[in-house]
Amino acid sequence: MLAESLKGKSVIVTGASKGIGKGIARVFARHGAKVLVVARDLQAAEATAREFVAAGGTASGFSADVTRLEDMEKMAQTAAERHGGLDVLCANAGIFPQVKMEDMSPETWDEVMATNLKGTFLSVKACIPYLRKSDQGRIVITSSITGPVTGFPGWTHYGATKAGQLGFMRTACMELAKDRITVNAVLPGNIVTEGLEALGPDYMKGMAAAVPLGTLGEVEDIGHAALFFASREAGYITGQTLIVDGGQVLPESPDALKQM
Repeated sequence: MLAESLKGKSVIVTGASKGIGKGIARVFARHGAKVLVVARDLQAAEATAREFVAAGGTASGFSADVTRLEDMEKMAQTAAERHGGLDVLCANAGIFPQVKMEDMSPETWDEVMATNLKGTFLSVKACIPYLRKSDQGRIVITSSITGPVTGFPGWTHYGATKAGQLGFMRTACMELAKDRITVNAVLPGNIVTEGLEALGPDYMKGMAAAVPLGTLGEVEDIGHAALFFASREAGYITGQTLIVDGGQVLPESPDALKQM
């Protein structure tokens, strides 16, 4: 069974103390994986890990900045030491400060690029030597529909990084194929997280109205998609994307939803 192939596997999830990352980490812990919960805030990472342990999982917290190679190298080493190796990297850490181009500073652009895109590269680079030793080496990137498929005012920087992650993935999977390491990406639509809730109830209501299934997604919806890509059963899938959005990108116009 799908879940059985993750039991005892060593998993890193970056940006895992809240939001989608926490949902991904929770799903892996629930299915028997040993999870390293990575976040900049050590207290938040450890608190999240304790939640998983209290629910019967195996997890521990680790503080790291995905924009720093030395942090990522220490992260990979720590997972291998604590878990006896490394099998799965979920490169999830990301930020999305909403600001329109005319008001955006170069510093804000650089910050988003460093965290979302450079952070993906550095986390993958640091984990390669350990994943190479696994019989089930997997990399799962959290991208987004924003950038690769859709656009939204205020997120030119975010959209650029999320599209860039897919360009990175398509060549990374070729370079790592010789080591039987797969690289795939999940593209979430609007998922209920602390960040989305901060945009306000009117925004959330409007987004839900644009989804054919009629609701916003839950963080564990993304976790289950990541779990599939990380499974033994998905071993012949690499360089692919999976949109998890309740059908949000499908209607050709708002009127299409009225015809349902």
